Amino acid sequence: MGMKWVGVGSVYLLMGLIVGALRLCNGGISSSYARSNDISADMPLNSDVHITQGDQEGKAVIVSWVTPDEPGSNEVFYWAANSDLKKRSVGTVVTYKYYNYSSGYIHHCTIKNLQYDTKYFYEIGVGNTTRQFWFTTPPEVGPDLNPAKGQAVLFVGDLSYADAYPLHDNNRWDSWGRFVERSVAYQPWIWSAGNHEIDFLPDYGETRPFKPYVHSELPKVNRSETPWLIVVMHCPLYSSYVHHYMEGETMRVMYEQYFVKYKVDVVLSGHVHAYERTGRVSNIAYNIENGLCTPRNDGSAPVYITIGDGGNQEGLLYETHAYFGWHRNQDGYAVEADSLWFQNLYWKSSQDSSAAASFSVA
Repeated sequence: MGMKWVGVGSVYLLMGLIVGALRLCNGGISSSYARSNDISADMPLNSDVHITQGDQEGKAVIVSWVTPDEPGSNEVFYWAANSDLKKRSVGTVVTYKYYNYSSGYIHHCTIKNLQYDTKYFYEIGVGNTTRQFWFTTPPEVGPDLNPAKGQAVLFVGDLSYADAYPLHDNNRWDSWGRFVERSVAYQPWIWSAGNHEIDFLPDYGETRPFKPYVHSELPKVNRSETPWLIVVMHCPLYSSYVHHYMEGETMRVMYEQYFVKYKVDVVLSGHVHAYERTGRVSNIAYNIENGLCTPRNDGSAPVYITIGDGGNQEGLLYETHAYFGWHRNQDGYAVEADSLWFQNLYWKSSQDSSAAASFSVA
């Protein structure tokens, strides 16, 4: 009987050692991850922090952020990285309503008279709500620069896809703003509205008729100082894809002539969820009488680039495959020169709830 109790005691001792070891290595019941006992920090009072360029010279930055429950401070303190002298700028506060949504207090503050190619720190909030970020101003216009990392982002539209939810749930804009803050609080994003920004109505901001704007602004560009002229728009003027085919045709008829006349270098577009790039072609010779409806090589025309899409809630058009072909058209007829199959295969173990994915190119 005594031996039997010793055996049971040894089993309990071994189990205790195992449980203790699991606790020390943060072992979980169904995975190797265990939630930390530390309480997460509350969501900061000042959120959705983002910056964009504040003028056309690169010496101003607009800082924007949201306070959800009360206006709080609308001041921004900023200083150069090589200086301890803090400066202060005061912004404005606005709110809006959209169906059953009421926004937080949206702050916009313009920082002016900045120095070129300089790193600045900036702070928003007061007391324990203070948050600090930084940005680097662009270099002064001049000769070619040495290669460097990108300091700004051109965004060609379709941002949060809030319009995919009932009443265009503008809470999605808040969560999206918090999500992109890790980038857009540190480098200017320059935006172009897409069709999914349908709730961005004219009474929410300043507007100008686009055609007079293009006709007046493009000639002002000093190509000796800024030789590259880039246009950012959402809907592509040229696209060979079936989806959204010819949706940009009315825009092309109206604006392509200006792009050619003023020798725009590149037009960046989105909308179509696939990458495509053209040569320098134009279709400005076409009218309903001459029937010259085929784009022709034109050295004064821009290169049109549809940037593609890294993913969104609309999903993939074909979840398992995609086929791309390249053609040579200098021989009087289309000759396929190369082709590529993308295969995207998903599988899930019948014994494990976790899923894995494989990708292959053929």
